[in-house]
Amino acid sequence: MLRDTYGRVATDLRVSLTDRCNLRCTYCMPEEGLQWLGKPELLTDDEIVRLVRLAVTELGVTDVRFTGGEPLLRPGLTGIVERCAALAPRPKLSLTTNGIGLERTAPALKAAGLDRVNVSLDTLRADVFHRLTRRRRHGDVLRGLAAARAAGLEPVKVNSVLMSGFNEDEAPDLLAWAVAEGYELRFIEQMPLDPQHGWQRDGMITAGDILASLRTRFTLTPEGETERGSAPAERWLVDGGPARVGVIASVTRPFCRACDRTRLTADGQVRNCLFAREETDLRAALRSGAPDEEVARLWREAMWGKKAGAGLDDPSFVQPDRPMSAIGG
Repeated sequence: MLRDTYGRVATDLRVSLTDRCNLRCTYCMPEEGLQWLGKPELLTDDEIVRLVRLAVTELGVTDVRFTGGEPLLRPGLTGIVERCAALAPRPKLSLTTNGIGLERTAPALKAAGLDRVNVSLDTLRADVFHRLTRRRRHGDVLRGLAAARAAGLEPVKVNSVLMSGFNEDEAPDLLAWAVAEGYELRFIEQMPLDPQHGWQRDGMITAGDILASLRTRFTLTPEGETERGSAPAERWLVDGGPARVGVIASVTRPFCRACDRTRLTADGQVRNCLFAREETDLRAALRSGAPDEEVARLWREAMWGKKAGAGLDDPSFVQPDRPMSAIGG
């Protein structure tokens, strides 16, 4: 098992398939893009499947989510999903995407064994989408969402980040739209993972701000009476249900105490926390001919050293060198 010194066990693996993206969201990367990883630096399809197999069959991982960058840009994505779906025990397989290209690929991904998708969409207004992403692809995302629903990649979850000066007034509209379309909406606080290192907590739209805005139009009832555990989202029933909305407050209400995640970057580095500044190189071990037992040992050691929390409230907090697109969502 992937245990740490605080008794947490990682069962949720996030696998970044590429650091490339076809959007340029203001909170994720500069307009000109970033220096992408070269092909020799990326894990091959076989290496990805080997590491997922090891995680599932030897290290206790039960959930695998493919991320990026934008994972739909990975040429071998469908094959990777199909091979991971054939593992025993079979992990739950999901994908986090910006939705561009999902209209074309959703049926094939479902047939390959993908269970569900999370699609990032921060606004219902095409002009605001262009300002936020620097691309005119709003309609592509909406069609991708509809295609995912039609293919049975459900529940289709929508991730939204509210930004001051862009879309801070859209929370009620986004929720009304999601309820009408049958999507599960998740608001996510903006995190300090931008390559410009320009994140300012003072200007962040907080979970409290989001909930206050939603309550101007909806009645929100906490879903259940138990703690959320390792689930990142605190969830509420909307107007009595069955529709739900979640808020992932990574900054103001962190869930580090019960975190169950381990992360693998597109170049084969294990990260035991989204905000970690240290990584463990599994790619080098694979390419040096290390057996599974040695790779598993390195992975266990990486997770054993996980810190108690991300430390975002600590004055000494230092943002990771890698931005979100290079770490994997």
